Amino acid sequence: MWLSIYIGSLFIDLNEPLQSVRSIITITVGLLQVGFWTLGLIDYWVEQKSVREDVGGDQKTTLNVLGIILKIAVWIFVFLIILDNLPGVEITTLITGLGIGGIAVGLAVQNILSDLFSSVSIALDKPFVIGDTIKTGDYIGTVESIGLKSTRLRSISGEQLIFSNSDLLSSRIQNFKRMDRRRVLFTLGVTYETSLEKLEKIPQILEEIISSKNDVAFERAHFKEYGAFSLNFEIVYFVETSDYRYFMDIQQEINLEIFRRFSEMGIEFAYPTQVVYTRKN
Repeated sequence: MWLSIYIGSLFIDLNEPLQSVRSIITITVGLLQVGFWTLGLIDYWVEQKSVREDVGGDQKTTLNVLGIILKIAVWIFVFLIILDNLPGVEITTLITGLGIGGIAVGLAVQNILSDLFSSVSIALDKPFVIGDTIKTGDYIGTVESIGLKSTRLRSISGEQLIFSNSDLLSSRIQNFKRMDRRRVLFTLGVTYETSLEKLEKIPQILEEIISSKNDVAFERAHFKEYGAFSLNFEIVYFVETSDYRYFMDIQQEINLEIFRRFSEMGIEFAYPTQVVYTRKN
Protein backbone atom coordinates (compact mmCIF):
# COMPACT_ATOMS: atom_id res chain seq x y z
CA MET A 1 0.00 0.00 0.00
CA TRP A 2 2.68 2.50 1.00
CA LEU A 3 4.69 1.55 -2.08
CA SER A 4 1.78 2.61 -4.28
CA ILE A 5 1.48 5.89 -2.39
CA TYR A 6 5.21 6.48 -2.69
CA ILE A 7 5.26 5.80 -6.44
CA GLY A 8 2.28 8.10 -6.90
CA SER A 9 3.96 10.88 -4.90
CA LEU A 10 6.93 10.81 -7.28
CA PHE A 11 4.72 12.40 -9.93
CA ILE A 12 3.81 15.26 -7.60
CA ASP A 13 6.02 18.29 -7.26
CA LEU A 14 6.72 18.48 -3.52
CA ASN A 15 8.79 21.03 -1.68
CA GLU A 16 11.98 19.99 0.10
CA PRO A 17 10.48 19.49 3.62
CA LEU A 18 7.74 17.23 2.25
CA GLN A 19 10.26 15.26 0.20
CA SER A 20 12.28 14.75 3.37
CA VAL A 21 9.19 13.51 5.24
CA ARG A 22 8.35 11.20 2.34
CA SER A 23 11.85 9.70 2.41
CA ILE A 24 11.76 9.20 6.18
CA ILE A 25 8.36 7.49 6.06
CA THR A 26 9.42 5.33 3.12
CA ILE A 27 12.60 4.19 4.85
CA THR A 28 10.76 3.56 8.13
CA VAL A 29 7.98 1.53 6.51
CA GLY A 30 10.51 -0.38 4.42
CA LEU A 31 12.65 -1.25 7.45
CA LEU A 32 9.60 -2.32 9.47
CA GLN A 33 8.49 -4.56 6.61
CA VAL A 34 11.97 -6.08 6.39
CA GLY A 35 11.80 -6.65 10.15
CA PHE A 36 8.48 -8.51 9.86
CA TRP A 37 9.81 -10.59 6.97
CA THR A 38 12.89 -11.46 9.01
CA LEU A 39 10.71 -12.51 11.97
CA GLY A 40 8.73 -14.74 9.63
CA LEU A 41 11.94 -16.35 8.39
CA ILE A 42 13.10 -16.91 11.99
CA ASP A 43 9.76 -18.56 12.89
CA TYR A 44 9.94 -20.72 9.77
CA TRP A 45 13.53 -21.76 10.55
CA VAL A 46 12.69 -22.65 14.18
CA GLU A 47 9.59 -24.59 13.11
CA GLN A 48 11.43 -26.56 10.42
CA LYS A 49 14.23 -27.43 12.83
CA SER A 50 11.81 -28.41 15.61
CA VAL A 51 9.68 -30.83 13.57
CA ARG A 52 12.63 -33.01 12.59
CA GLU A 53 12.45 -36.49 14.13
CA ASP A 54 16.04 -36.38 15.39
CA VAL A 55 15.46 -33.17 17.36
CA GLY A 56 14.84 -33.82 21.05
CA GLY A 57 13.12 -31.73 23.70
CA ASP A 58 16.36 -30.06 24.82
CA GLN A 59 17.14 -28.96 21.27
CA LYS A 60 13.58 -27.65 20.80
CA THR A 61 13.98 -25.61 23.97
CA THR A 62 17.26 -24.13 22.74
CA LEU A 63 15.75 -23.34 19.34
CA ASN A 64 12.77 -21.53 20.89
CA VAL A 65 14.93 -19.35 23.11
CA LEU A 66 17.38 -18.71 20.27
CA GLY A 67 14.46 -17.60 18.11
CA ILE A 68 13.38 -15.15 20.81
CA ILE A 69 16.89 -13.70 21.09
CA LEU A 70 17.17 -13.32 17.31
CA LYS A 71 13.82 -11.51 17.18
CA ILE A 72 14.93 -9.08 19.87
CA ALA A 73 18.21 -8.46 18.03
CA VAL A 74 16.32 -7.82 14.75
CA TRP A 75 14.05 -5.20 16.31
CA ILE A 76 16.96 -3.48 18.05
CA PHE A 77 18.81 -3.34 14.74
CA VAL A 78 15.76 -2.02 12.86
CA PHE A 79 15.08 0.55 15.57
CA LEU A 80 18.64 1.88 15.48
CA ILE A 81 18.68 2.16 11.67
CA ILE A 82 15.36 4.04 11.72
CA LEU A 83 16.73 6.47 14.30
CA ASP A 84 19.92 6.89 12.29
CA ASN A 85 17.86 8.10 9.33
CA LEU A 86 15.96 10.67 11.35
CA PRO A 87 17.34 14.22 10.98
CA GLY A 88 19.09 15.56 14.05
CA VAL A 89 19.46 12.17 15.77
CA GLU A 90 22.98 11.06 16.66
CA ILE A 91 23.14 7.31 17.31
CA THR A 92 26.33 7.58 19.37
CA THR A 93 24.81 10.21 21.65
CA LEU A 94 21.61 8.19 21.89
CA ILE A 95 23.44 5.01 22.87
CA THR A 96 25.37 6.91 25.52
CA GLY A 97 22.13 8.35 26.84
CA LEU A 98 20.55 4.89 26.86
CA GLY A 99 23.46 3.65 28.93
CA ILE A 100 22.72 6.28 31.56
CA GLY A 101 18.96 6.01 31.35
CA GLY A 102 19.12 2.24 31.12
CA ILE A 103 19.39 2.01 34.90
CA ALA A 104 16.01 3.67 35.37
CA VAL A 105 14.47 1.64 32.56
CA GLY A 106 15.96 -1.54 34.01
CA LEU A 107 14.37 -0.82 37.39
CA ALA A 108 11.03 -0.20 35.72
CA VAL A 109 11.06 -3.45 33.74
CA GLN A 110 13.11 -5.61 36.09
CA ASN A 111 10.43 -8.31 36.24
CA ILE A 112 10.35 -8.60 32.45
CA LEU A 113 14.15 -8.67 32.26
CA SER A 114 14.25 -11.27 35.04
CA ASP A 115 11.92 -13.53 33.05
CA LEU A 116 13.97 -12.93 29.90
CA PHE A 117 17.24 -13.90 31.57
CA SER A 118 15.48 -16.87 33.17
CA SER A 119 14.40 -18.12 29.73
CA VAL A 120 18.02 -17.90 28.58
CA SER A 121 19.08 -19.73 31.74
CA ILE A 122 16.55 -22.49 31.02
CA ALA A 123 17.94 -22.85 27.50
CA LEU A 124 21.55 -23.06 28.68
CA ASP A 125 21.23 -25.01 31.94
CA LYS A 126 18.26 -27.17 30.81
CA PRO A 127 16.64 -28.02 34.17
CA PHE A 128 13.77 -29.15 31.96
CA VAL A 129 13.03 -29.17 28.23
CA ILE A 130 9.94 -29.31 26.06
CA GLY A 131 8.23 -32.66 26.55
CA ASP A 132 9.43 -33.20 30.14
CA THR A 133 6.92 -33.89 32.89
CA ILE A 134 7.76 -31.75 35.90
CA LYS A 135 6.32 -30.93 39.32
CA THR A 136 6.59 -27.53 40.96
CA GLY A 137 4.77 -26.96 44.22
CA ASP A 138 1.42 -28.74 44.00
CA TYR A 139 1.31 -28.64 40.19
CA ILE A 140 2.33 -31.38 37.76
CA GLY A 141 2.37 -31.01 33.98
CA THR A 142 4.18 -31.60 30.70
CA VAL A 143 6.20 -28.70 29.30
CA GLU A 144 4.59 -27.44 26.09
CA SER A 145 6.51 -24.25 25.39
CA ILE A 146 9.15 -21.97 26.90
CA GLY A 147 8.64 -18.35 25.94
CA LEU A 148 10.21 -14.99 26.56
CA LYS A 149 8.29 -14.38 29.80
CA SER A 150 6.50 -17.60 30.70
CA THR A 151 6.61 -21.38 30.49
CA ARG A 152 3.42 -23.29 29.71
CA LEU A 153 2.60 -26.74 31.04
CA ARG A 154 -0.25 -29.10 30.22
CA SER A 155 -1.53 -30.59 33.46
CA ILE A 156 -2.60 -34.19 33.93
CA SER A 157 -6.23 -33.08 34.14
CA GLY A 158 -5.97 -31.21 30.83
CA GLU A 159 -5.83 -27.52 31.67
CA GLN A 160 -2.90 -25.30 30.74
CA LEU A 161 -0.65 -24.05 33.54
CA ILE A 162 1.33 -20.84 32.97
CA PHE A 163 4.32 -19.87 35.13
CA SER A 164 6.63 -16.90 34.81
CA ASN A 165 10.15 -18.11 34.07
CA SER A 166 11.70 -16.40 37.10
CA ASP A 167 9.12 -17.85 39.52
CA LEU A 168 9.58 -21.29 38.03
CA LEU A 169 13.36 -21.26 38.39
CA SER A 170 13.19 -19.91 41.94
CA SER A 171 11.05 -22.87 43.06
CA ARG A 172 11.95 -26.53 43.53
CA ILE A 173 11.36 -28.57 40.38
CA GLN A 174 10.98 -32.35 40.14
CA ASN A 175 11.71 -33.65 36.64
CA PHE A 176 10.05 -37.05 36.25
CA LYS A 177 11.27 -37.49 32.66
CA ARG A 178 14.86 -37.87 33.88
CA MET A 179 14.05 -40.62 36.34
CA ASP A 180 16.11 -43.66 35.29
CA ARG A 181 14.39 -46.05 37.68
CA ARG A 182 11.51 -45.88 40.12
CA ARG A 183 11.89 -46.98 43.74
CA VAL A 184 8.74 -48.60 45.09
CA LEU A 185 8.02 -49.05 48.78
CA PHE A 186 4.80 -50.57 50.05
CA THR A 187 3.55 -52.35 53.14
CA LEU A 188 1.03 -55.08 53.81
CA GLY A 189 -0.36 -56.45 57.02
CA VAL A 190 -1.48 -59.95 58.00
CA THR A 191 -3.55 -60.96 60.98
CA TYR A 192 -2.12 -61.76 64.40
CA GLU A 193 -3.55 -65.26 64.05
CA THR A 194 -0.95 -66.07 61.35
CA SER A 195 1.36 -68.86 62.46
CA LEU A 196 5.10 -68.39 62.99
CA GLU A 197 5.83 -70.86 60.18
CA LYS A 198 3.82 -68.82 57.70
CA LEU A 199 5.31 -65.53 58.90
CA GLU A 200 8.80 -66.86 58.22
CA LYS A 201 7.82 -67.81 54.66
CA ILE A 202 6.23 -64.48 53.70
CA PRO A 203 9.50 -62.59 52.87
CA GLN A 204 10.62 -65.46 50.62
CA ILE A 205 7.23 -65.58 48.89
CA LEU A 206 7.33 -61.83 48.26
CA GLU A 207 10.87 -62.06 46.86
CA GLU A 208 9.86 -64.87 44.48
CA ILE A 209 6.85 -62.92 43.21
CA ILE A 210 8.69 -59.65 42.64
CA SER A 211 11.87 -61.19 41.19
CA SER A 212 9.85 -63.06 38.56
CA LYS A 213 8.76 -59.80 36.89
CA ASN A 214 10.65 -58.26 33.97
CA ASP A 215 12.51 -54.96 34.46
CA VAL A 216 12.19 -55.27 38.23
CA ALA A 217 15.01 -55.43 40.80
CA PHE A 218 14.00 -56.80 44.20
CA GLU A 219 15.71 -55.15 47.17
CA ARG A 220 14.16 -56.42 50.41
CA ALA A 221 11.09 -57.67 52.27
CA HIS A 222 11.01 -57.61 56.07
CA PHE A 223 8.66 -58.21 58.97
CA LYS A 224 8.77 -54.60 60.05
CA GLU A 225 6.56 -54.12 63.08
CA TYR A 226 3.68 -55.11 65.29
CA GLY A 227 0.84 -52.85 64.30
CA ALA A 228 -2.33 -51.97 66.19
CA PHE A 229 -4.26 -54.72 64.44
CA SER A 230 -1.77 -56.34 62.04
CA LEU A 231 1.70 -57.79 61.61
CA ASN A 232 3.27 -55.44 59.06
CA PHE A 233 5.76 -56.27 56.31
CA GLU A 234 7.71 -53.64 54.35
CA ILE A 235 8.73 -54.37 50.75
CA VAL A 236 11.09 -52.41 48.49
CA TYR A 237 11.88 -52.98 44.81
CA PHE A 238 12.95 -50.97 41.75
CA VAL A 239 11.26 -50.70 38.36
CA GLU A 240 13.90 -50.06 35.69
CA THR A 241 11.92 -47.39 33.85
CA SER A 242 10.37 -43.99 34.53
CA ASP A 243 7.13 -44.92 32.75
CA TYR A 244 4.40 -44.48 35.37
CA ARG A 245 1.86 -46.65 33.55
CA TYR A 246 4.34 -49.50 33.22
CA PHE A 247 5.10 -49.22 36.95
CA MET A 248 1.37 -49.45 37.77
CA ASP A 249 1.00 -52.51 35.52
CA ILE A 250 3.85 -54.19 37.41
CA GLN A 251 2.41 -53.25 40.80
CA GLN A 252 -0.96 -54.66 39.77
CA GLU A 253 0.58 -57.95 38.71
CA ILE A 254 2.49 -58.19 41.99
CA ASN A 255 -0.62 -57.41 44.06
CA LEU A 256 -2.70 -60.03 42.25
CA GLU A 257 0.04 -62.64 42.63
CA ILE A 258 0.41 -61.87 46.35
CA PHE A 259 -3.34 -62.27 46.81
CA ARG A 260 -3.32 -65.61 44.98
CA ARG A 261 -0.35 -67.04 46.88
CA PHE A 262 -1.64 -65.90 50.27
CA SER A 263 -5.05 -67.42 49.53
CA GLU A 264 -3.42 -70.75 48.65
CA MET A 265 -1.45 -70.75 51.93
CA GLY A 266 -4.36 -69.58 54.08
CA ILE A 267 -2.68 -66.29 55.06
CA GLU A 268 -5.26 -63.62 55.86
CA PHE A 269 -4.79 -59.90 55.25
CA ALA A 270 -5.48 -57.74 58.27
CA TYR A 271 -8.01 -54.96 58.49
CA PRO A 272 -9.07 -52.79 61.43
CA THR A 273 -10.77 -55.07 63.92
CA GLN A 274 -11.43 -55.26 67.64
CA VAL A 275 -11.74 -58.38 69.74
CA VAL A 276 -14.01 -58.15 72.76
CA TYR A 277 -13.62 -60.76 75.52
CA THR A 278 -16.47 -61.32 77.97
CA ARG A 279 -16.21 -63.15 81.24
CA LYS A 280 -18.97 -64.65 83.30
CA ASN A 281 -18.80 -64.11 87.05
